[in-house]
Amino acid sequence: MCAAVYVLSTVTGYVLTSALLLKCPNLLYRKKRETFISRHISHRGGAGENLENTMAAFKHAVDLGTDMLELDCHLTKDEQIVVSHDASLQRVSGINAHISDMSYAELPPYLCKLGVTFQREYFCEGREDKRIPLLRDVFDAFPNTPVNIDIKVNNDMLIKKVSELVVKYDREHLTVWGNASNQIVKKCYKENPRIPILFSLPRVLQLLGLFYTGLLPFVPLKEQFLEIPMPSILTKLKDPNRLSRSQRFITWLADTLLMRKALFEHLTARGIQVYVWVLNDEEDFQRAFDLGATGVMTDFPTRLKVFLDRNGISKPK
Repeated sequence: MCAAVYVLSTVTGYVLTSALLLKCPNLLYRKKRETFISRHISHRGGAGENLENTMAAFKHAVDLGTDMLELDCHLTKDEQIVVSHDASLQRVSGINAHISDMSYAELPPYLCKLGVTFQREYFCEGREDKRIPLLRDVFDAFPNTPVNIDIKVNNDMLIKKVSELVVKYDREHLTVWGNASNQIVKKCYKENPRIPILFSLPRVLQLLGLFYTGLLPFVPLKEQFLEIPMPSILTKLKDPNRLSRSQRFITWLADTLLMRKALFEHLTARGIQVYVWVLNDEEDFQRAFDLGATGVMTDFPTRLKVFLDRNGISKPK
């Protein structure tokens, strides 16, 4: 009887303490310093309105007032940091070659029309600008705009050179970097711990485990940005009639586990921004912000801008 009472009181104390700290994490942790807050994030510069990862796309998004540019980096044969999502040039330029095997001067332009990954059966047609830009071009053109850098390959030289460029342009307070790979994120943090990092995929899974066991409020987190997909958008990216029952169940389960307002609010209170990607319609914009997401990443910066303005959603003071 005494043992049962002890166990019950211990479990009750743990649950109550966990619940309290989940709601009020600043009782245990100092809130991380936020040098910028992003509501409006342009995925690949806005791949649905201009050719992805081009200077034209970035300029259009910045002119609209985007809070952040999201882009991807690779290293050329002559060690130039280029902004491109794919390691291969096949999809974007129609050439069977890899960026790492060519010098920057040899890189071909983008095709005139590219498919938009997160908008089913949608293609974006380019205008004059079809050049693959250098990362330094982006830093030169938009010195005050936060940039979210996806380090696409596990390459020590790429990580080192991106860090050097960020430092050269005095952008450590305006940059976040990382990748789904935990190994890449660890290397980024080791190379330059002053640049905020993203949660890798293994760390996202660990985060969920901590959240659902009640341990999250007790665990320190070095990451400052959580970027996660909204799993339910899978039903919009594929023909619903072609999704199997198991695919629908997995999508529902992932969405139920990941899209949690209590989790988003806890992280936000600790100074960790939550970005949901890649959302391209108003229904998903609304759901993300209702759940407490800090910001939304989109291929259509104009759509998101109109939504934010109409709903009076602005950056917190």
